[in-house]
Amino acid sequence: MNDRVNTRKNGRINVVLNHKQTPHTNEADSLFKSEQDRKKHEILDRFEKELEEYVGLNEVKRLIKEIYAWLYINQRRKELGLRASKQVLHMIFKGNPGTGKTTVARMIASFFHEMNVLAKGQLIEVERADLVGEYIGHTAQKTREVIKKANGGVLFIDEAYSLSRGGEKDFGKEAIDTLVKAMEDQQHEFVLILAGYQREMEYFLSLNPGLPSRFPIAIDFPNYTSEELLEMAARMVIEREYELTDEAKRHVKEHLRKLRLEQEKTFSNGRYIRNIIEEAIRMQAVRLLKEGLYDRESLVTLEKEDFNFDASHVKLK
Repeated sequence: MNDRVNTRKNGRINVVLNHKQTPHTNEADSLFKSEQDRKKHEILDRFEKELEEYVGLNEVKRLIKEIYAWLYINQRRKELGLRASKQVLHMIFKGNPGTGKTTVARMIASFFHEMNVLAKGQLIEVERADLVGEYIGHTAQKTREVIKKANGGVLFIDEAYSLSRGGEKDFGKEAIDTLVKAMEDQQHEFVLILAGYQREMEYFLSLNPGLPSRFPIAIDFPNYTSEELLEMAARMVIEREYELTDEAKRHVKEHLRKLRLEQEKTFSNGRYIRNIIEEAIRMQAVRLLKEGLYDRESLVTLEKEDFNFDASHVKLK
């Protein structure tokens, strides 16, 4: 299926992120026909530029453009006395760790705040332990307190499927019931984003028939390709004012290709890339101390030997 096509299931918009890097938005897709338009839509322009700094996320950019356009047109309708209806914007994020879910949630919180959808725009990130209590009534109390903190912003629940892992008698069900009630009673006061592995999230939603229809937007975060992970590494190296030798680039590329082959279904971790770059910087520092090399070229160059994957302390997960 073409990644750029949205499909609707149970009234939910399903967005599949296309990680393939493309040039800046072409003129046919751009909302900006002139520099004056760009200034008029400064918020959208700014967020699009921020998104371009990341590998992938092209479909998130398109989603933000859709929401911006809808909000802008709604405002024009209000000015003409036409009805401007609100939309529920709760979301489901499905994908492996390190595919950008938290980053996107933070951007969405900031974007909605600047567009006056959310009063504060804070991101409250929680997991099961922050919601589920130890006795009857405790869970509802803890969950309501978390929702109160998220009021005016985004409540991001990672590994949300863990709320249903204990069955009917588990207090996680109480947390889900409290969240559902808040989604109805305060549906325009905060945005709830549930995130987790794709298969587990789909199973979680199947156990709660009333949940899927309450999340109008579902975004799939596919695994990064080897090329995208290498591009991520190259960007991180540049940001830190280092350079990779050609031999080091080939070494890292081969390592990432091997990982993708061995762990195709699970490995797609941006944090892993950051960690191996930072480990290589430490290894380079040890090497330079031993060799007594402190000239500029030595200080900025990462060699193949700085990436010792066989003895690496970096974990894949």
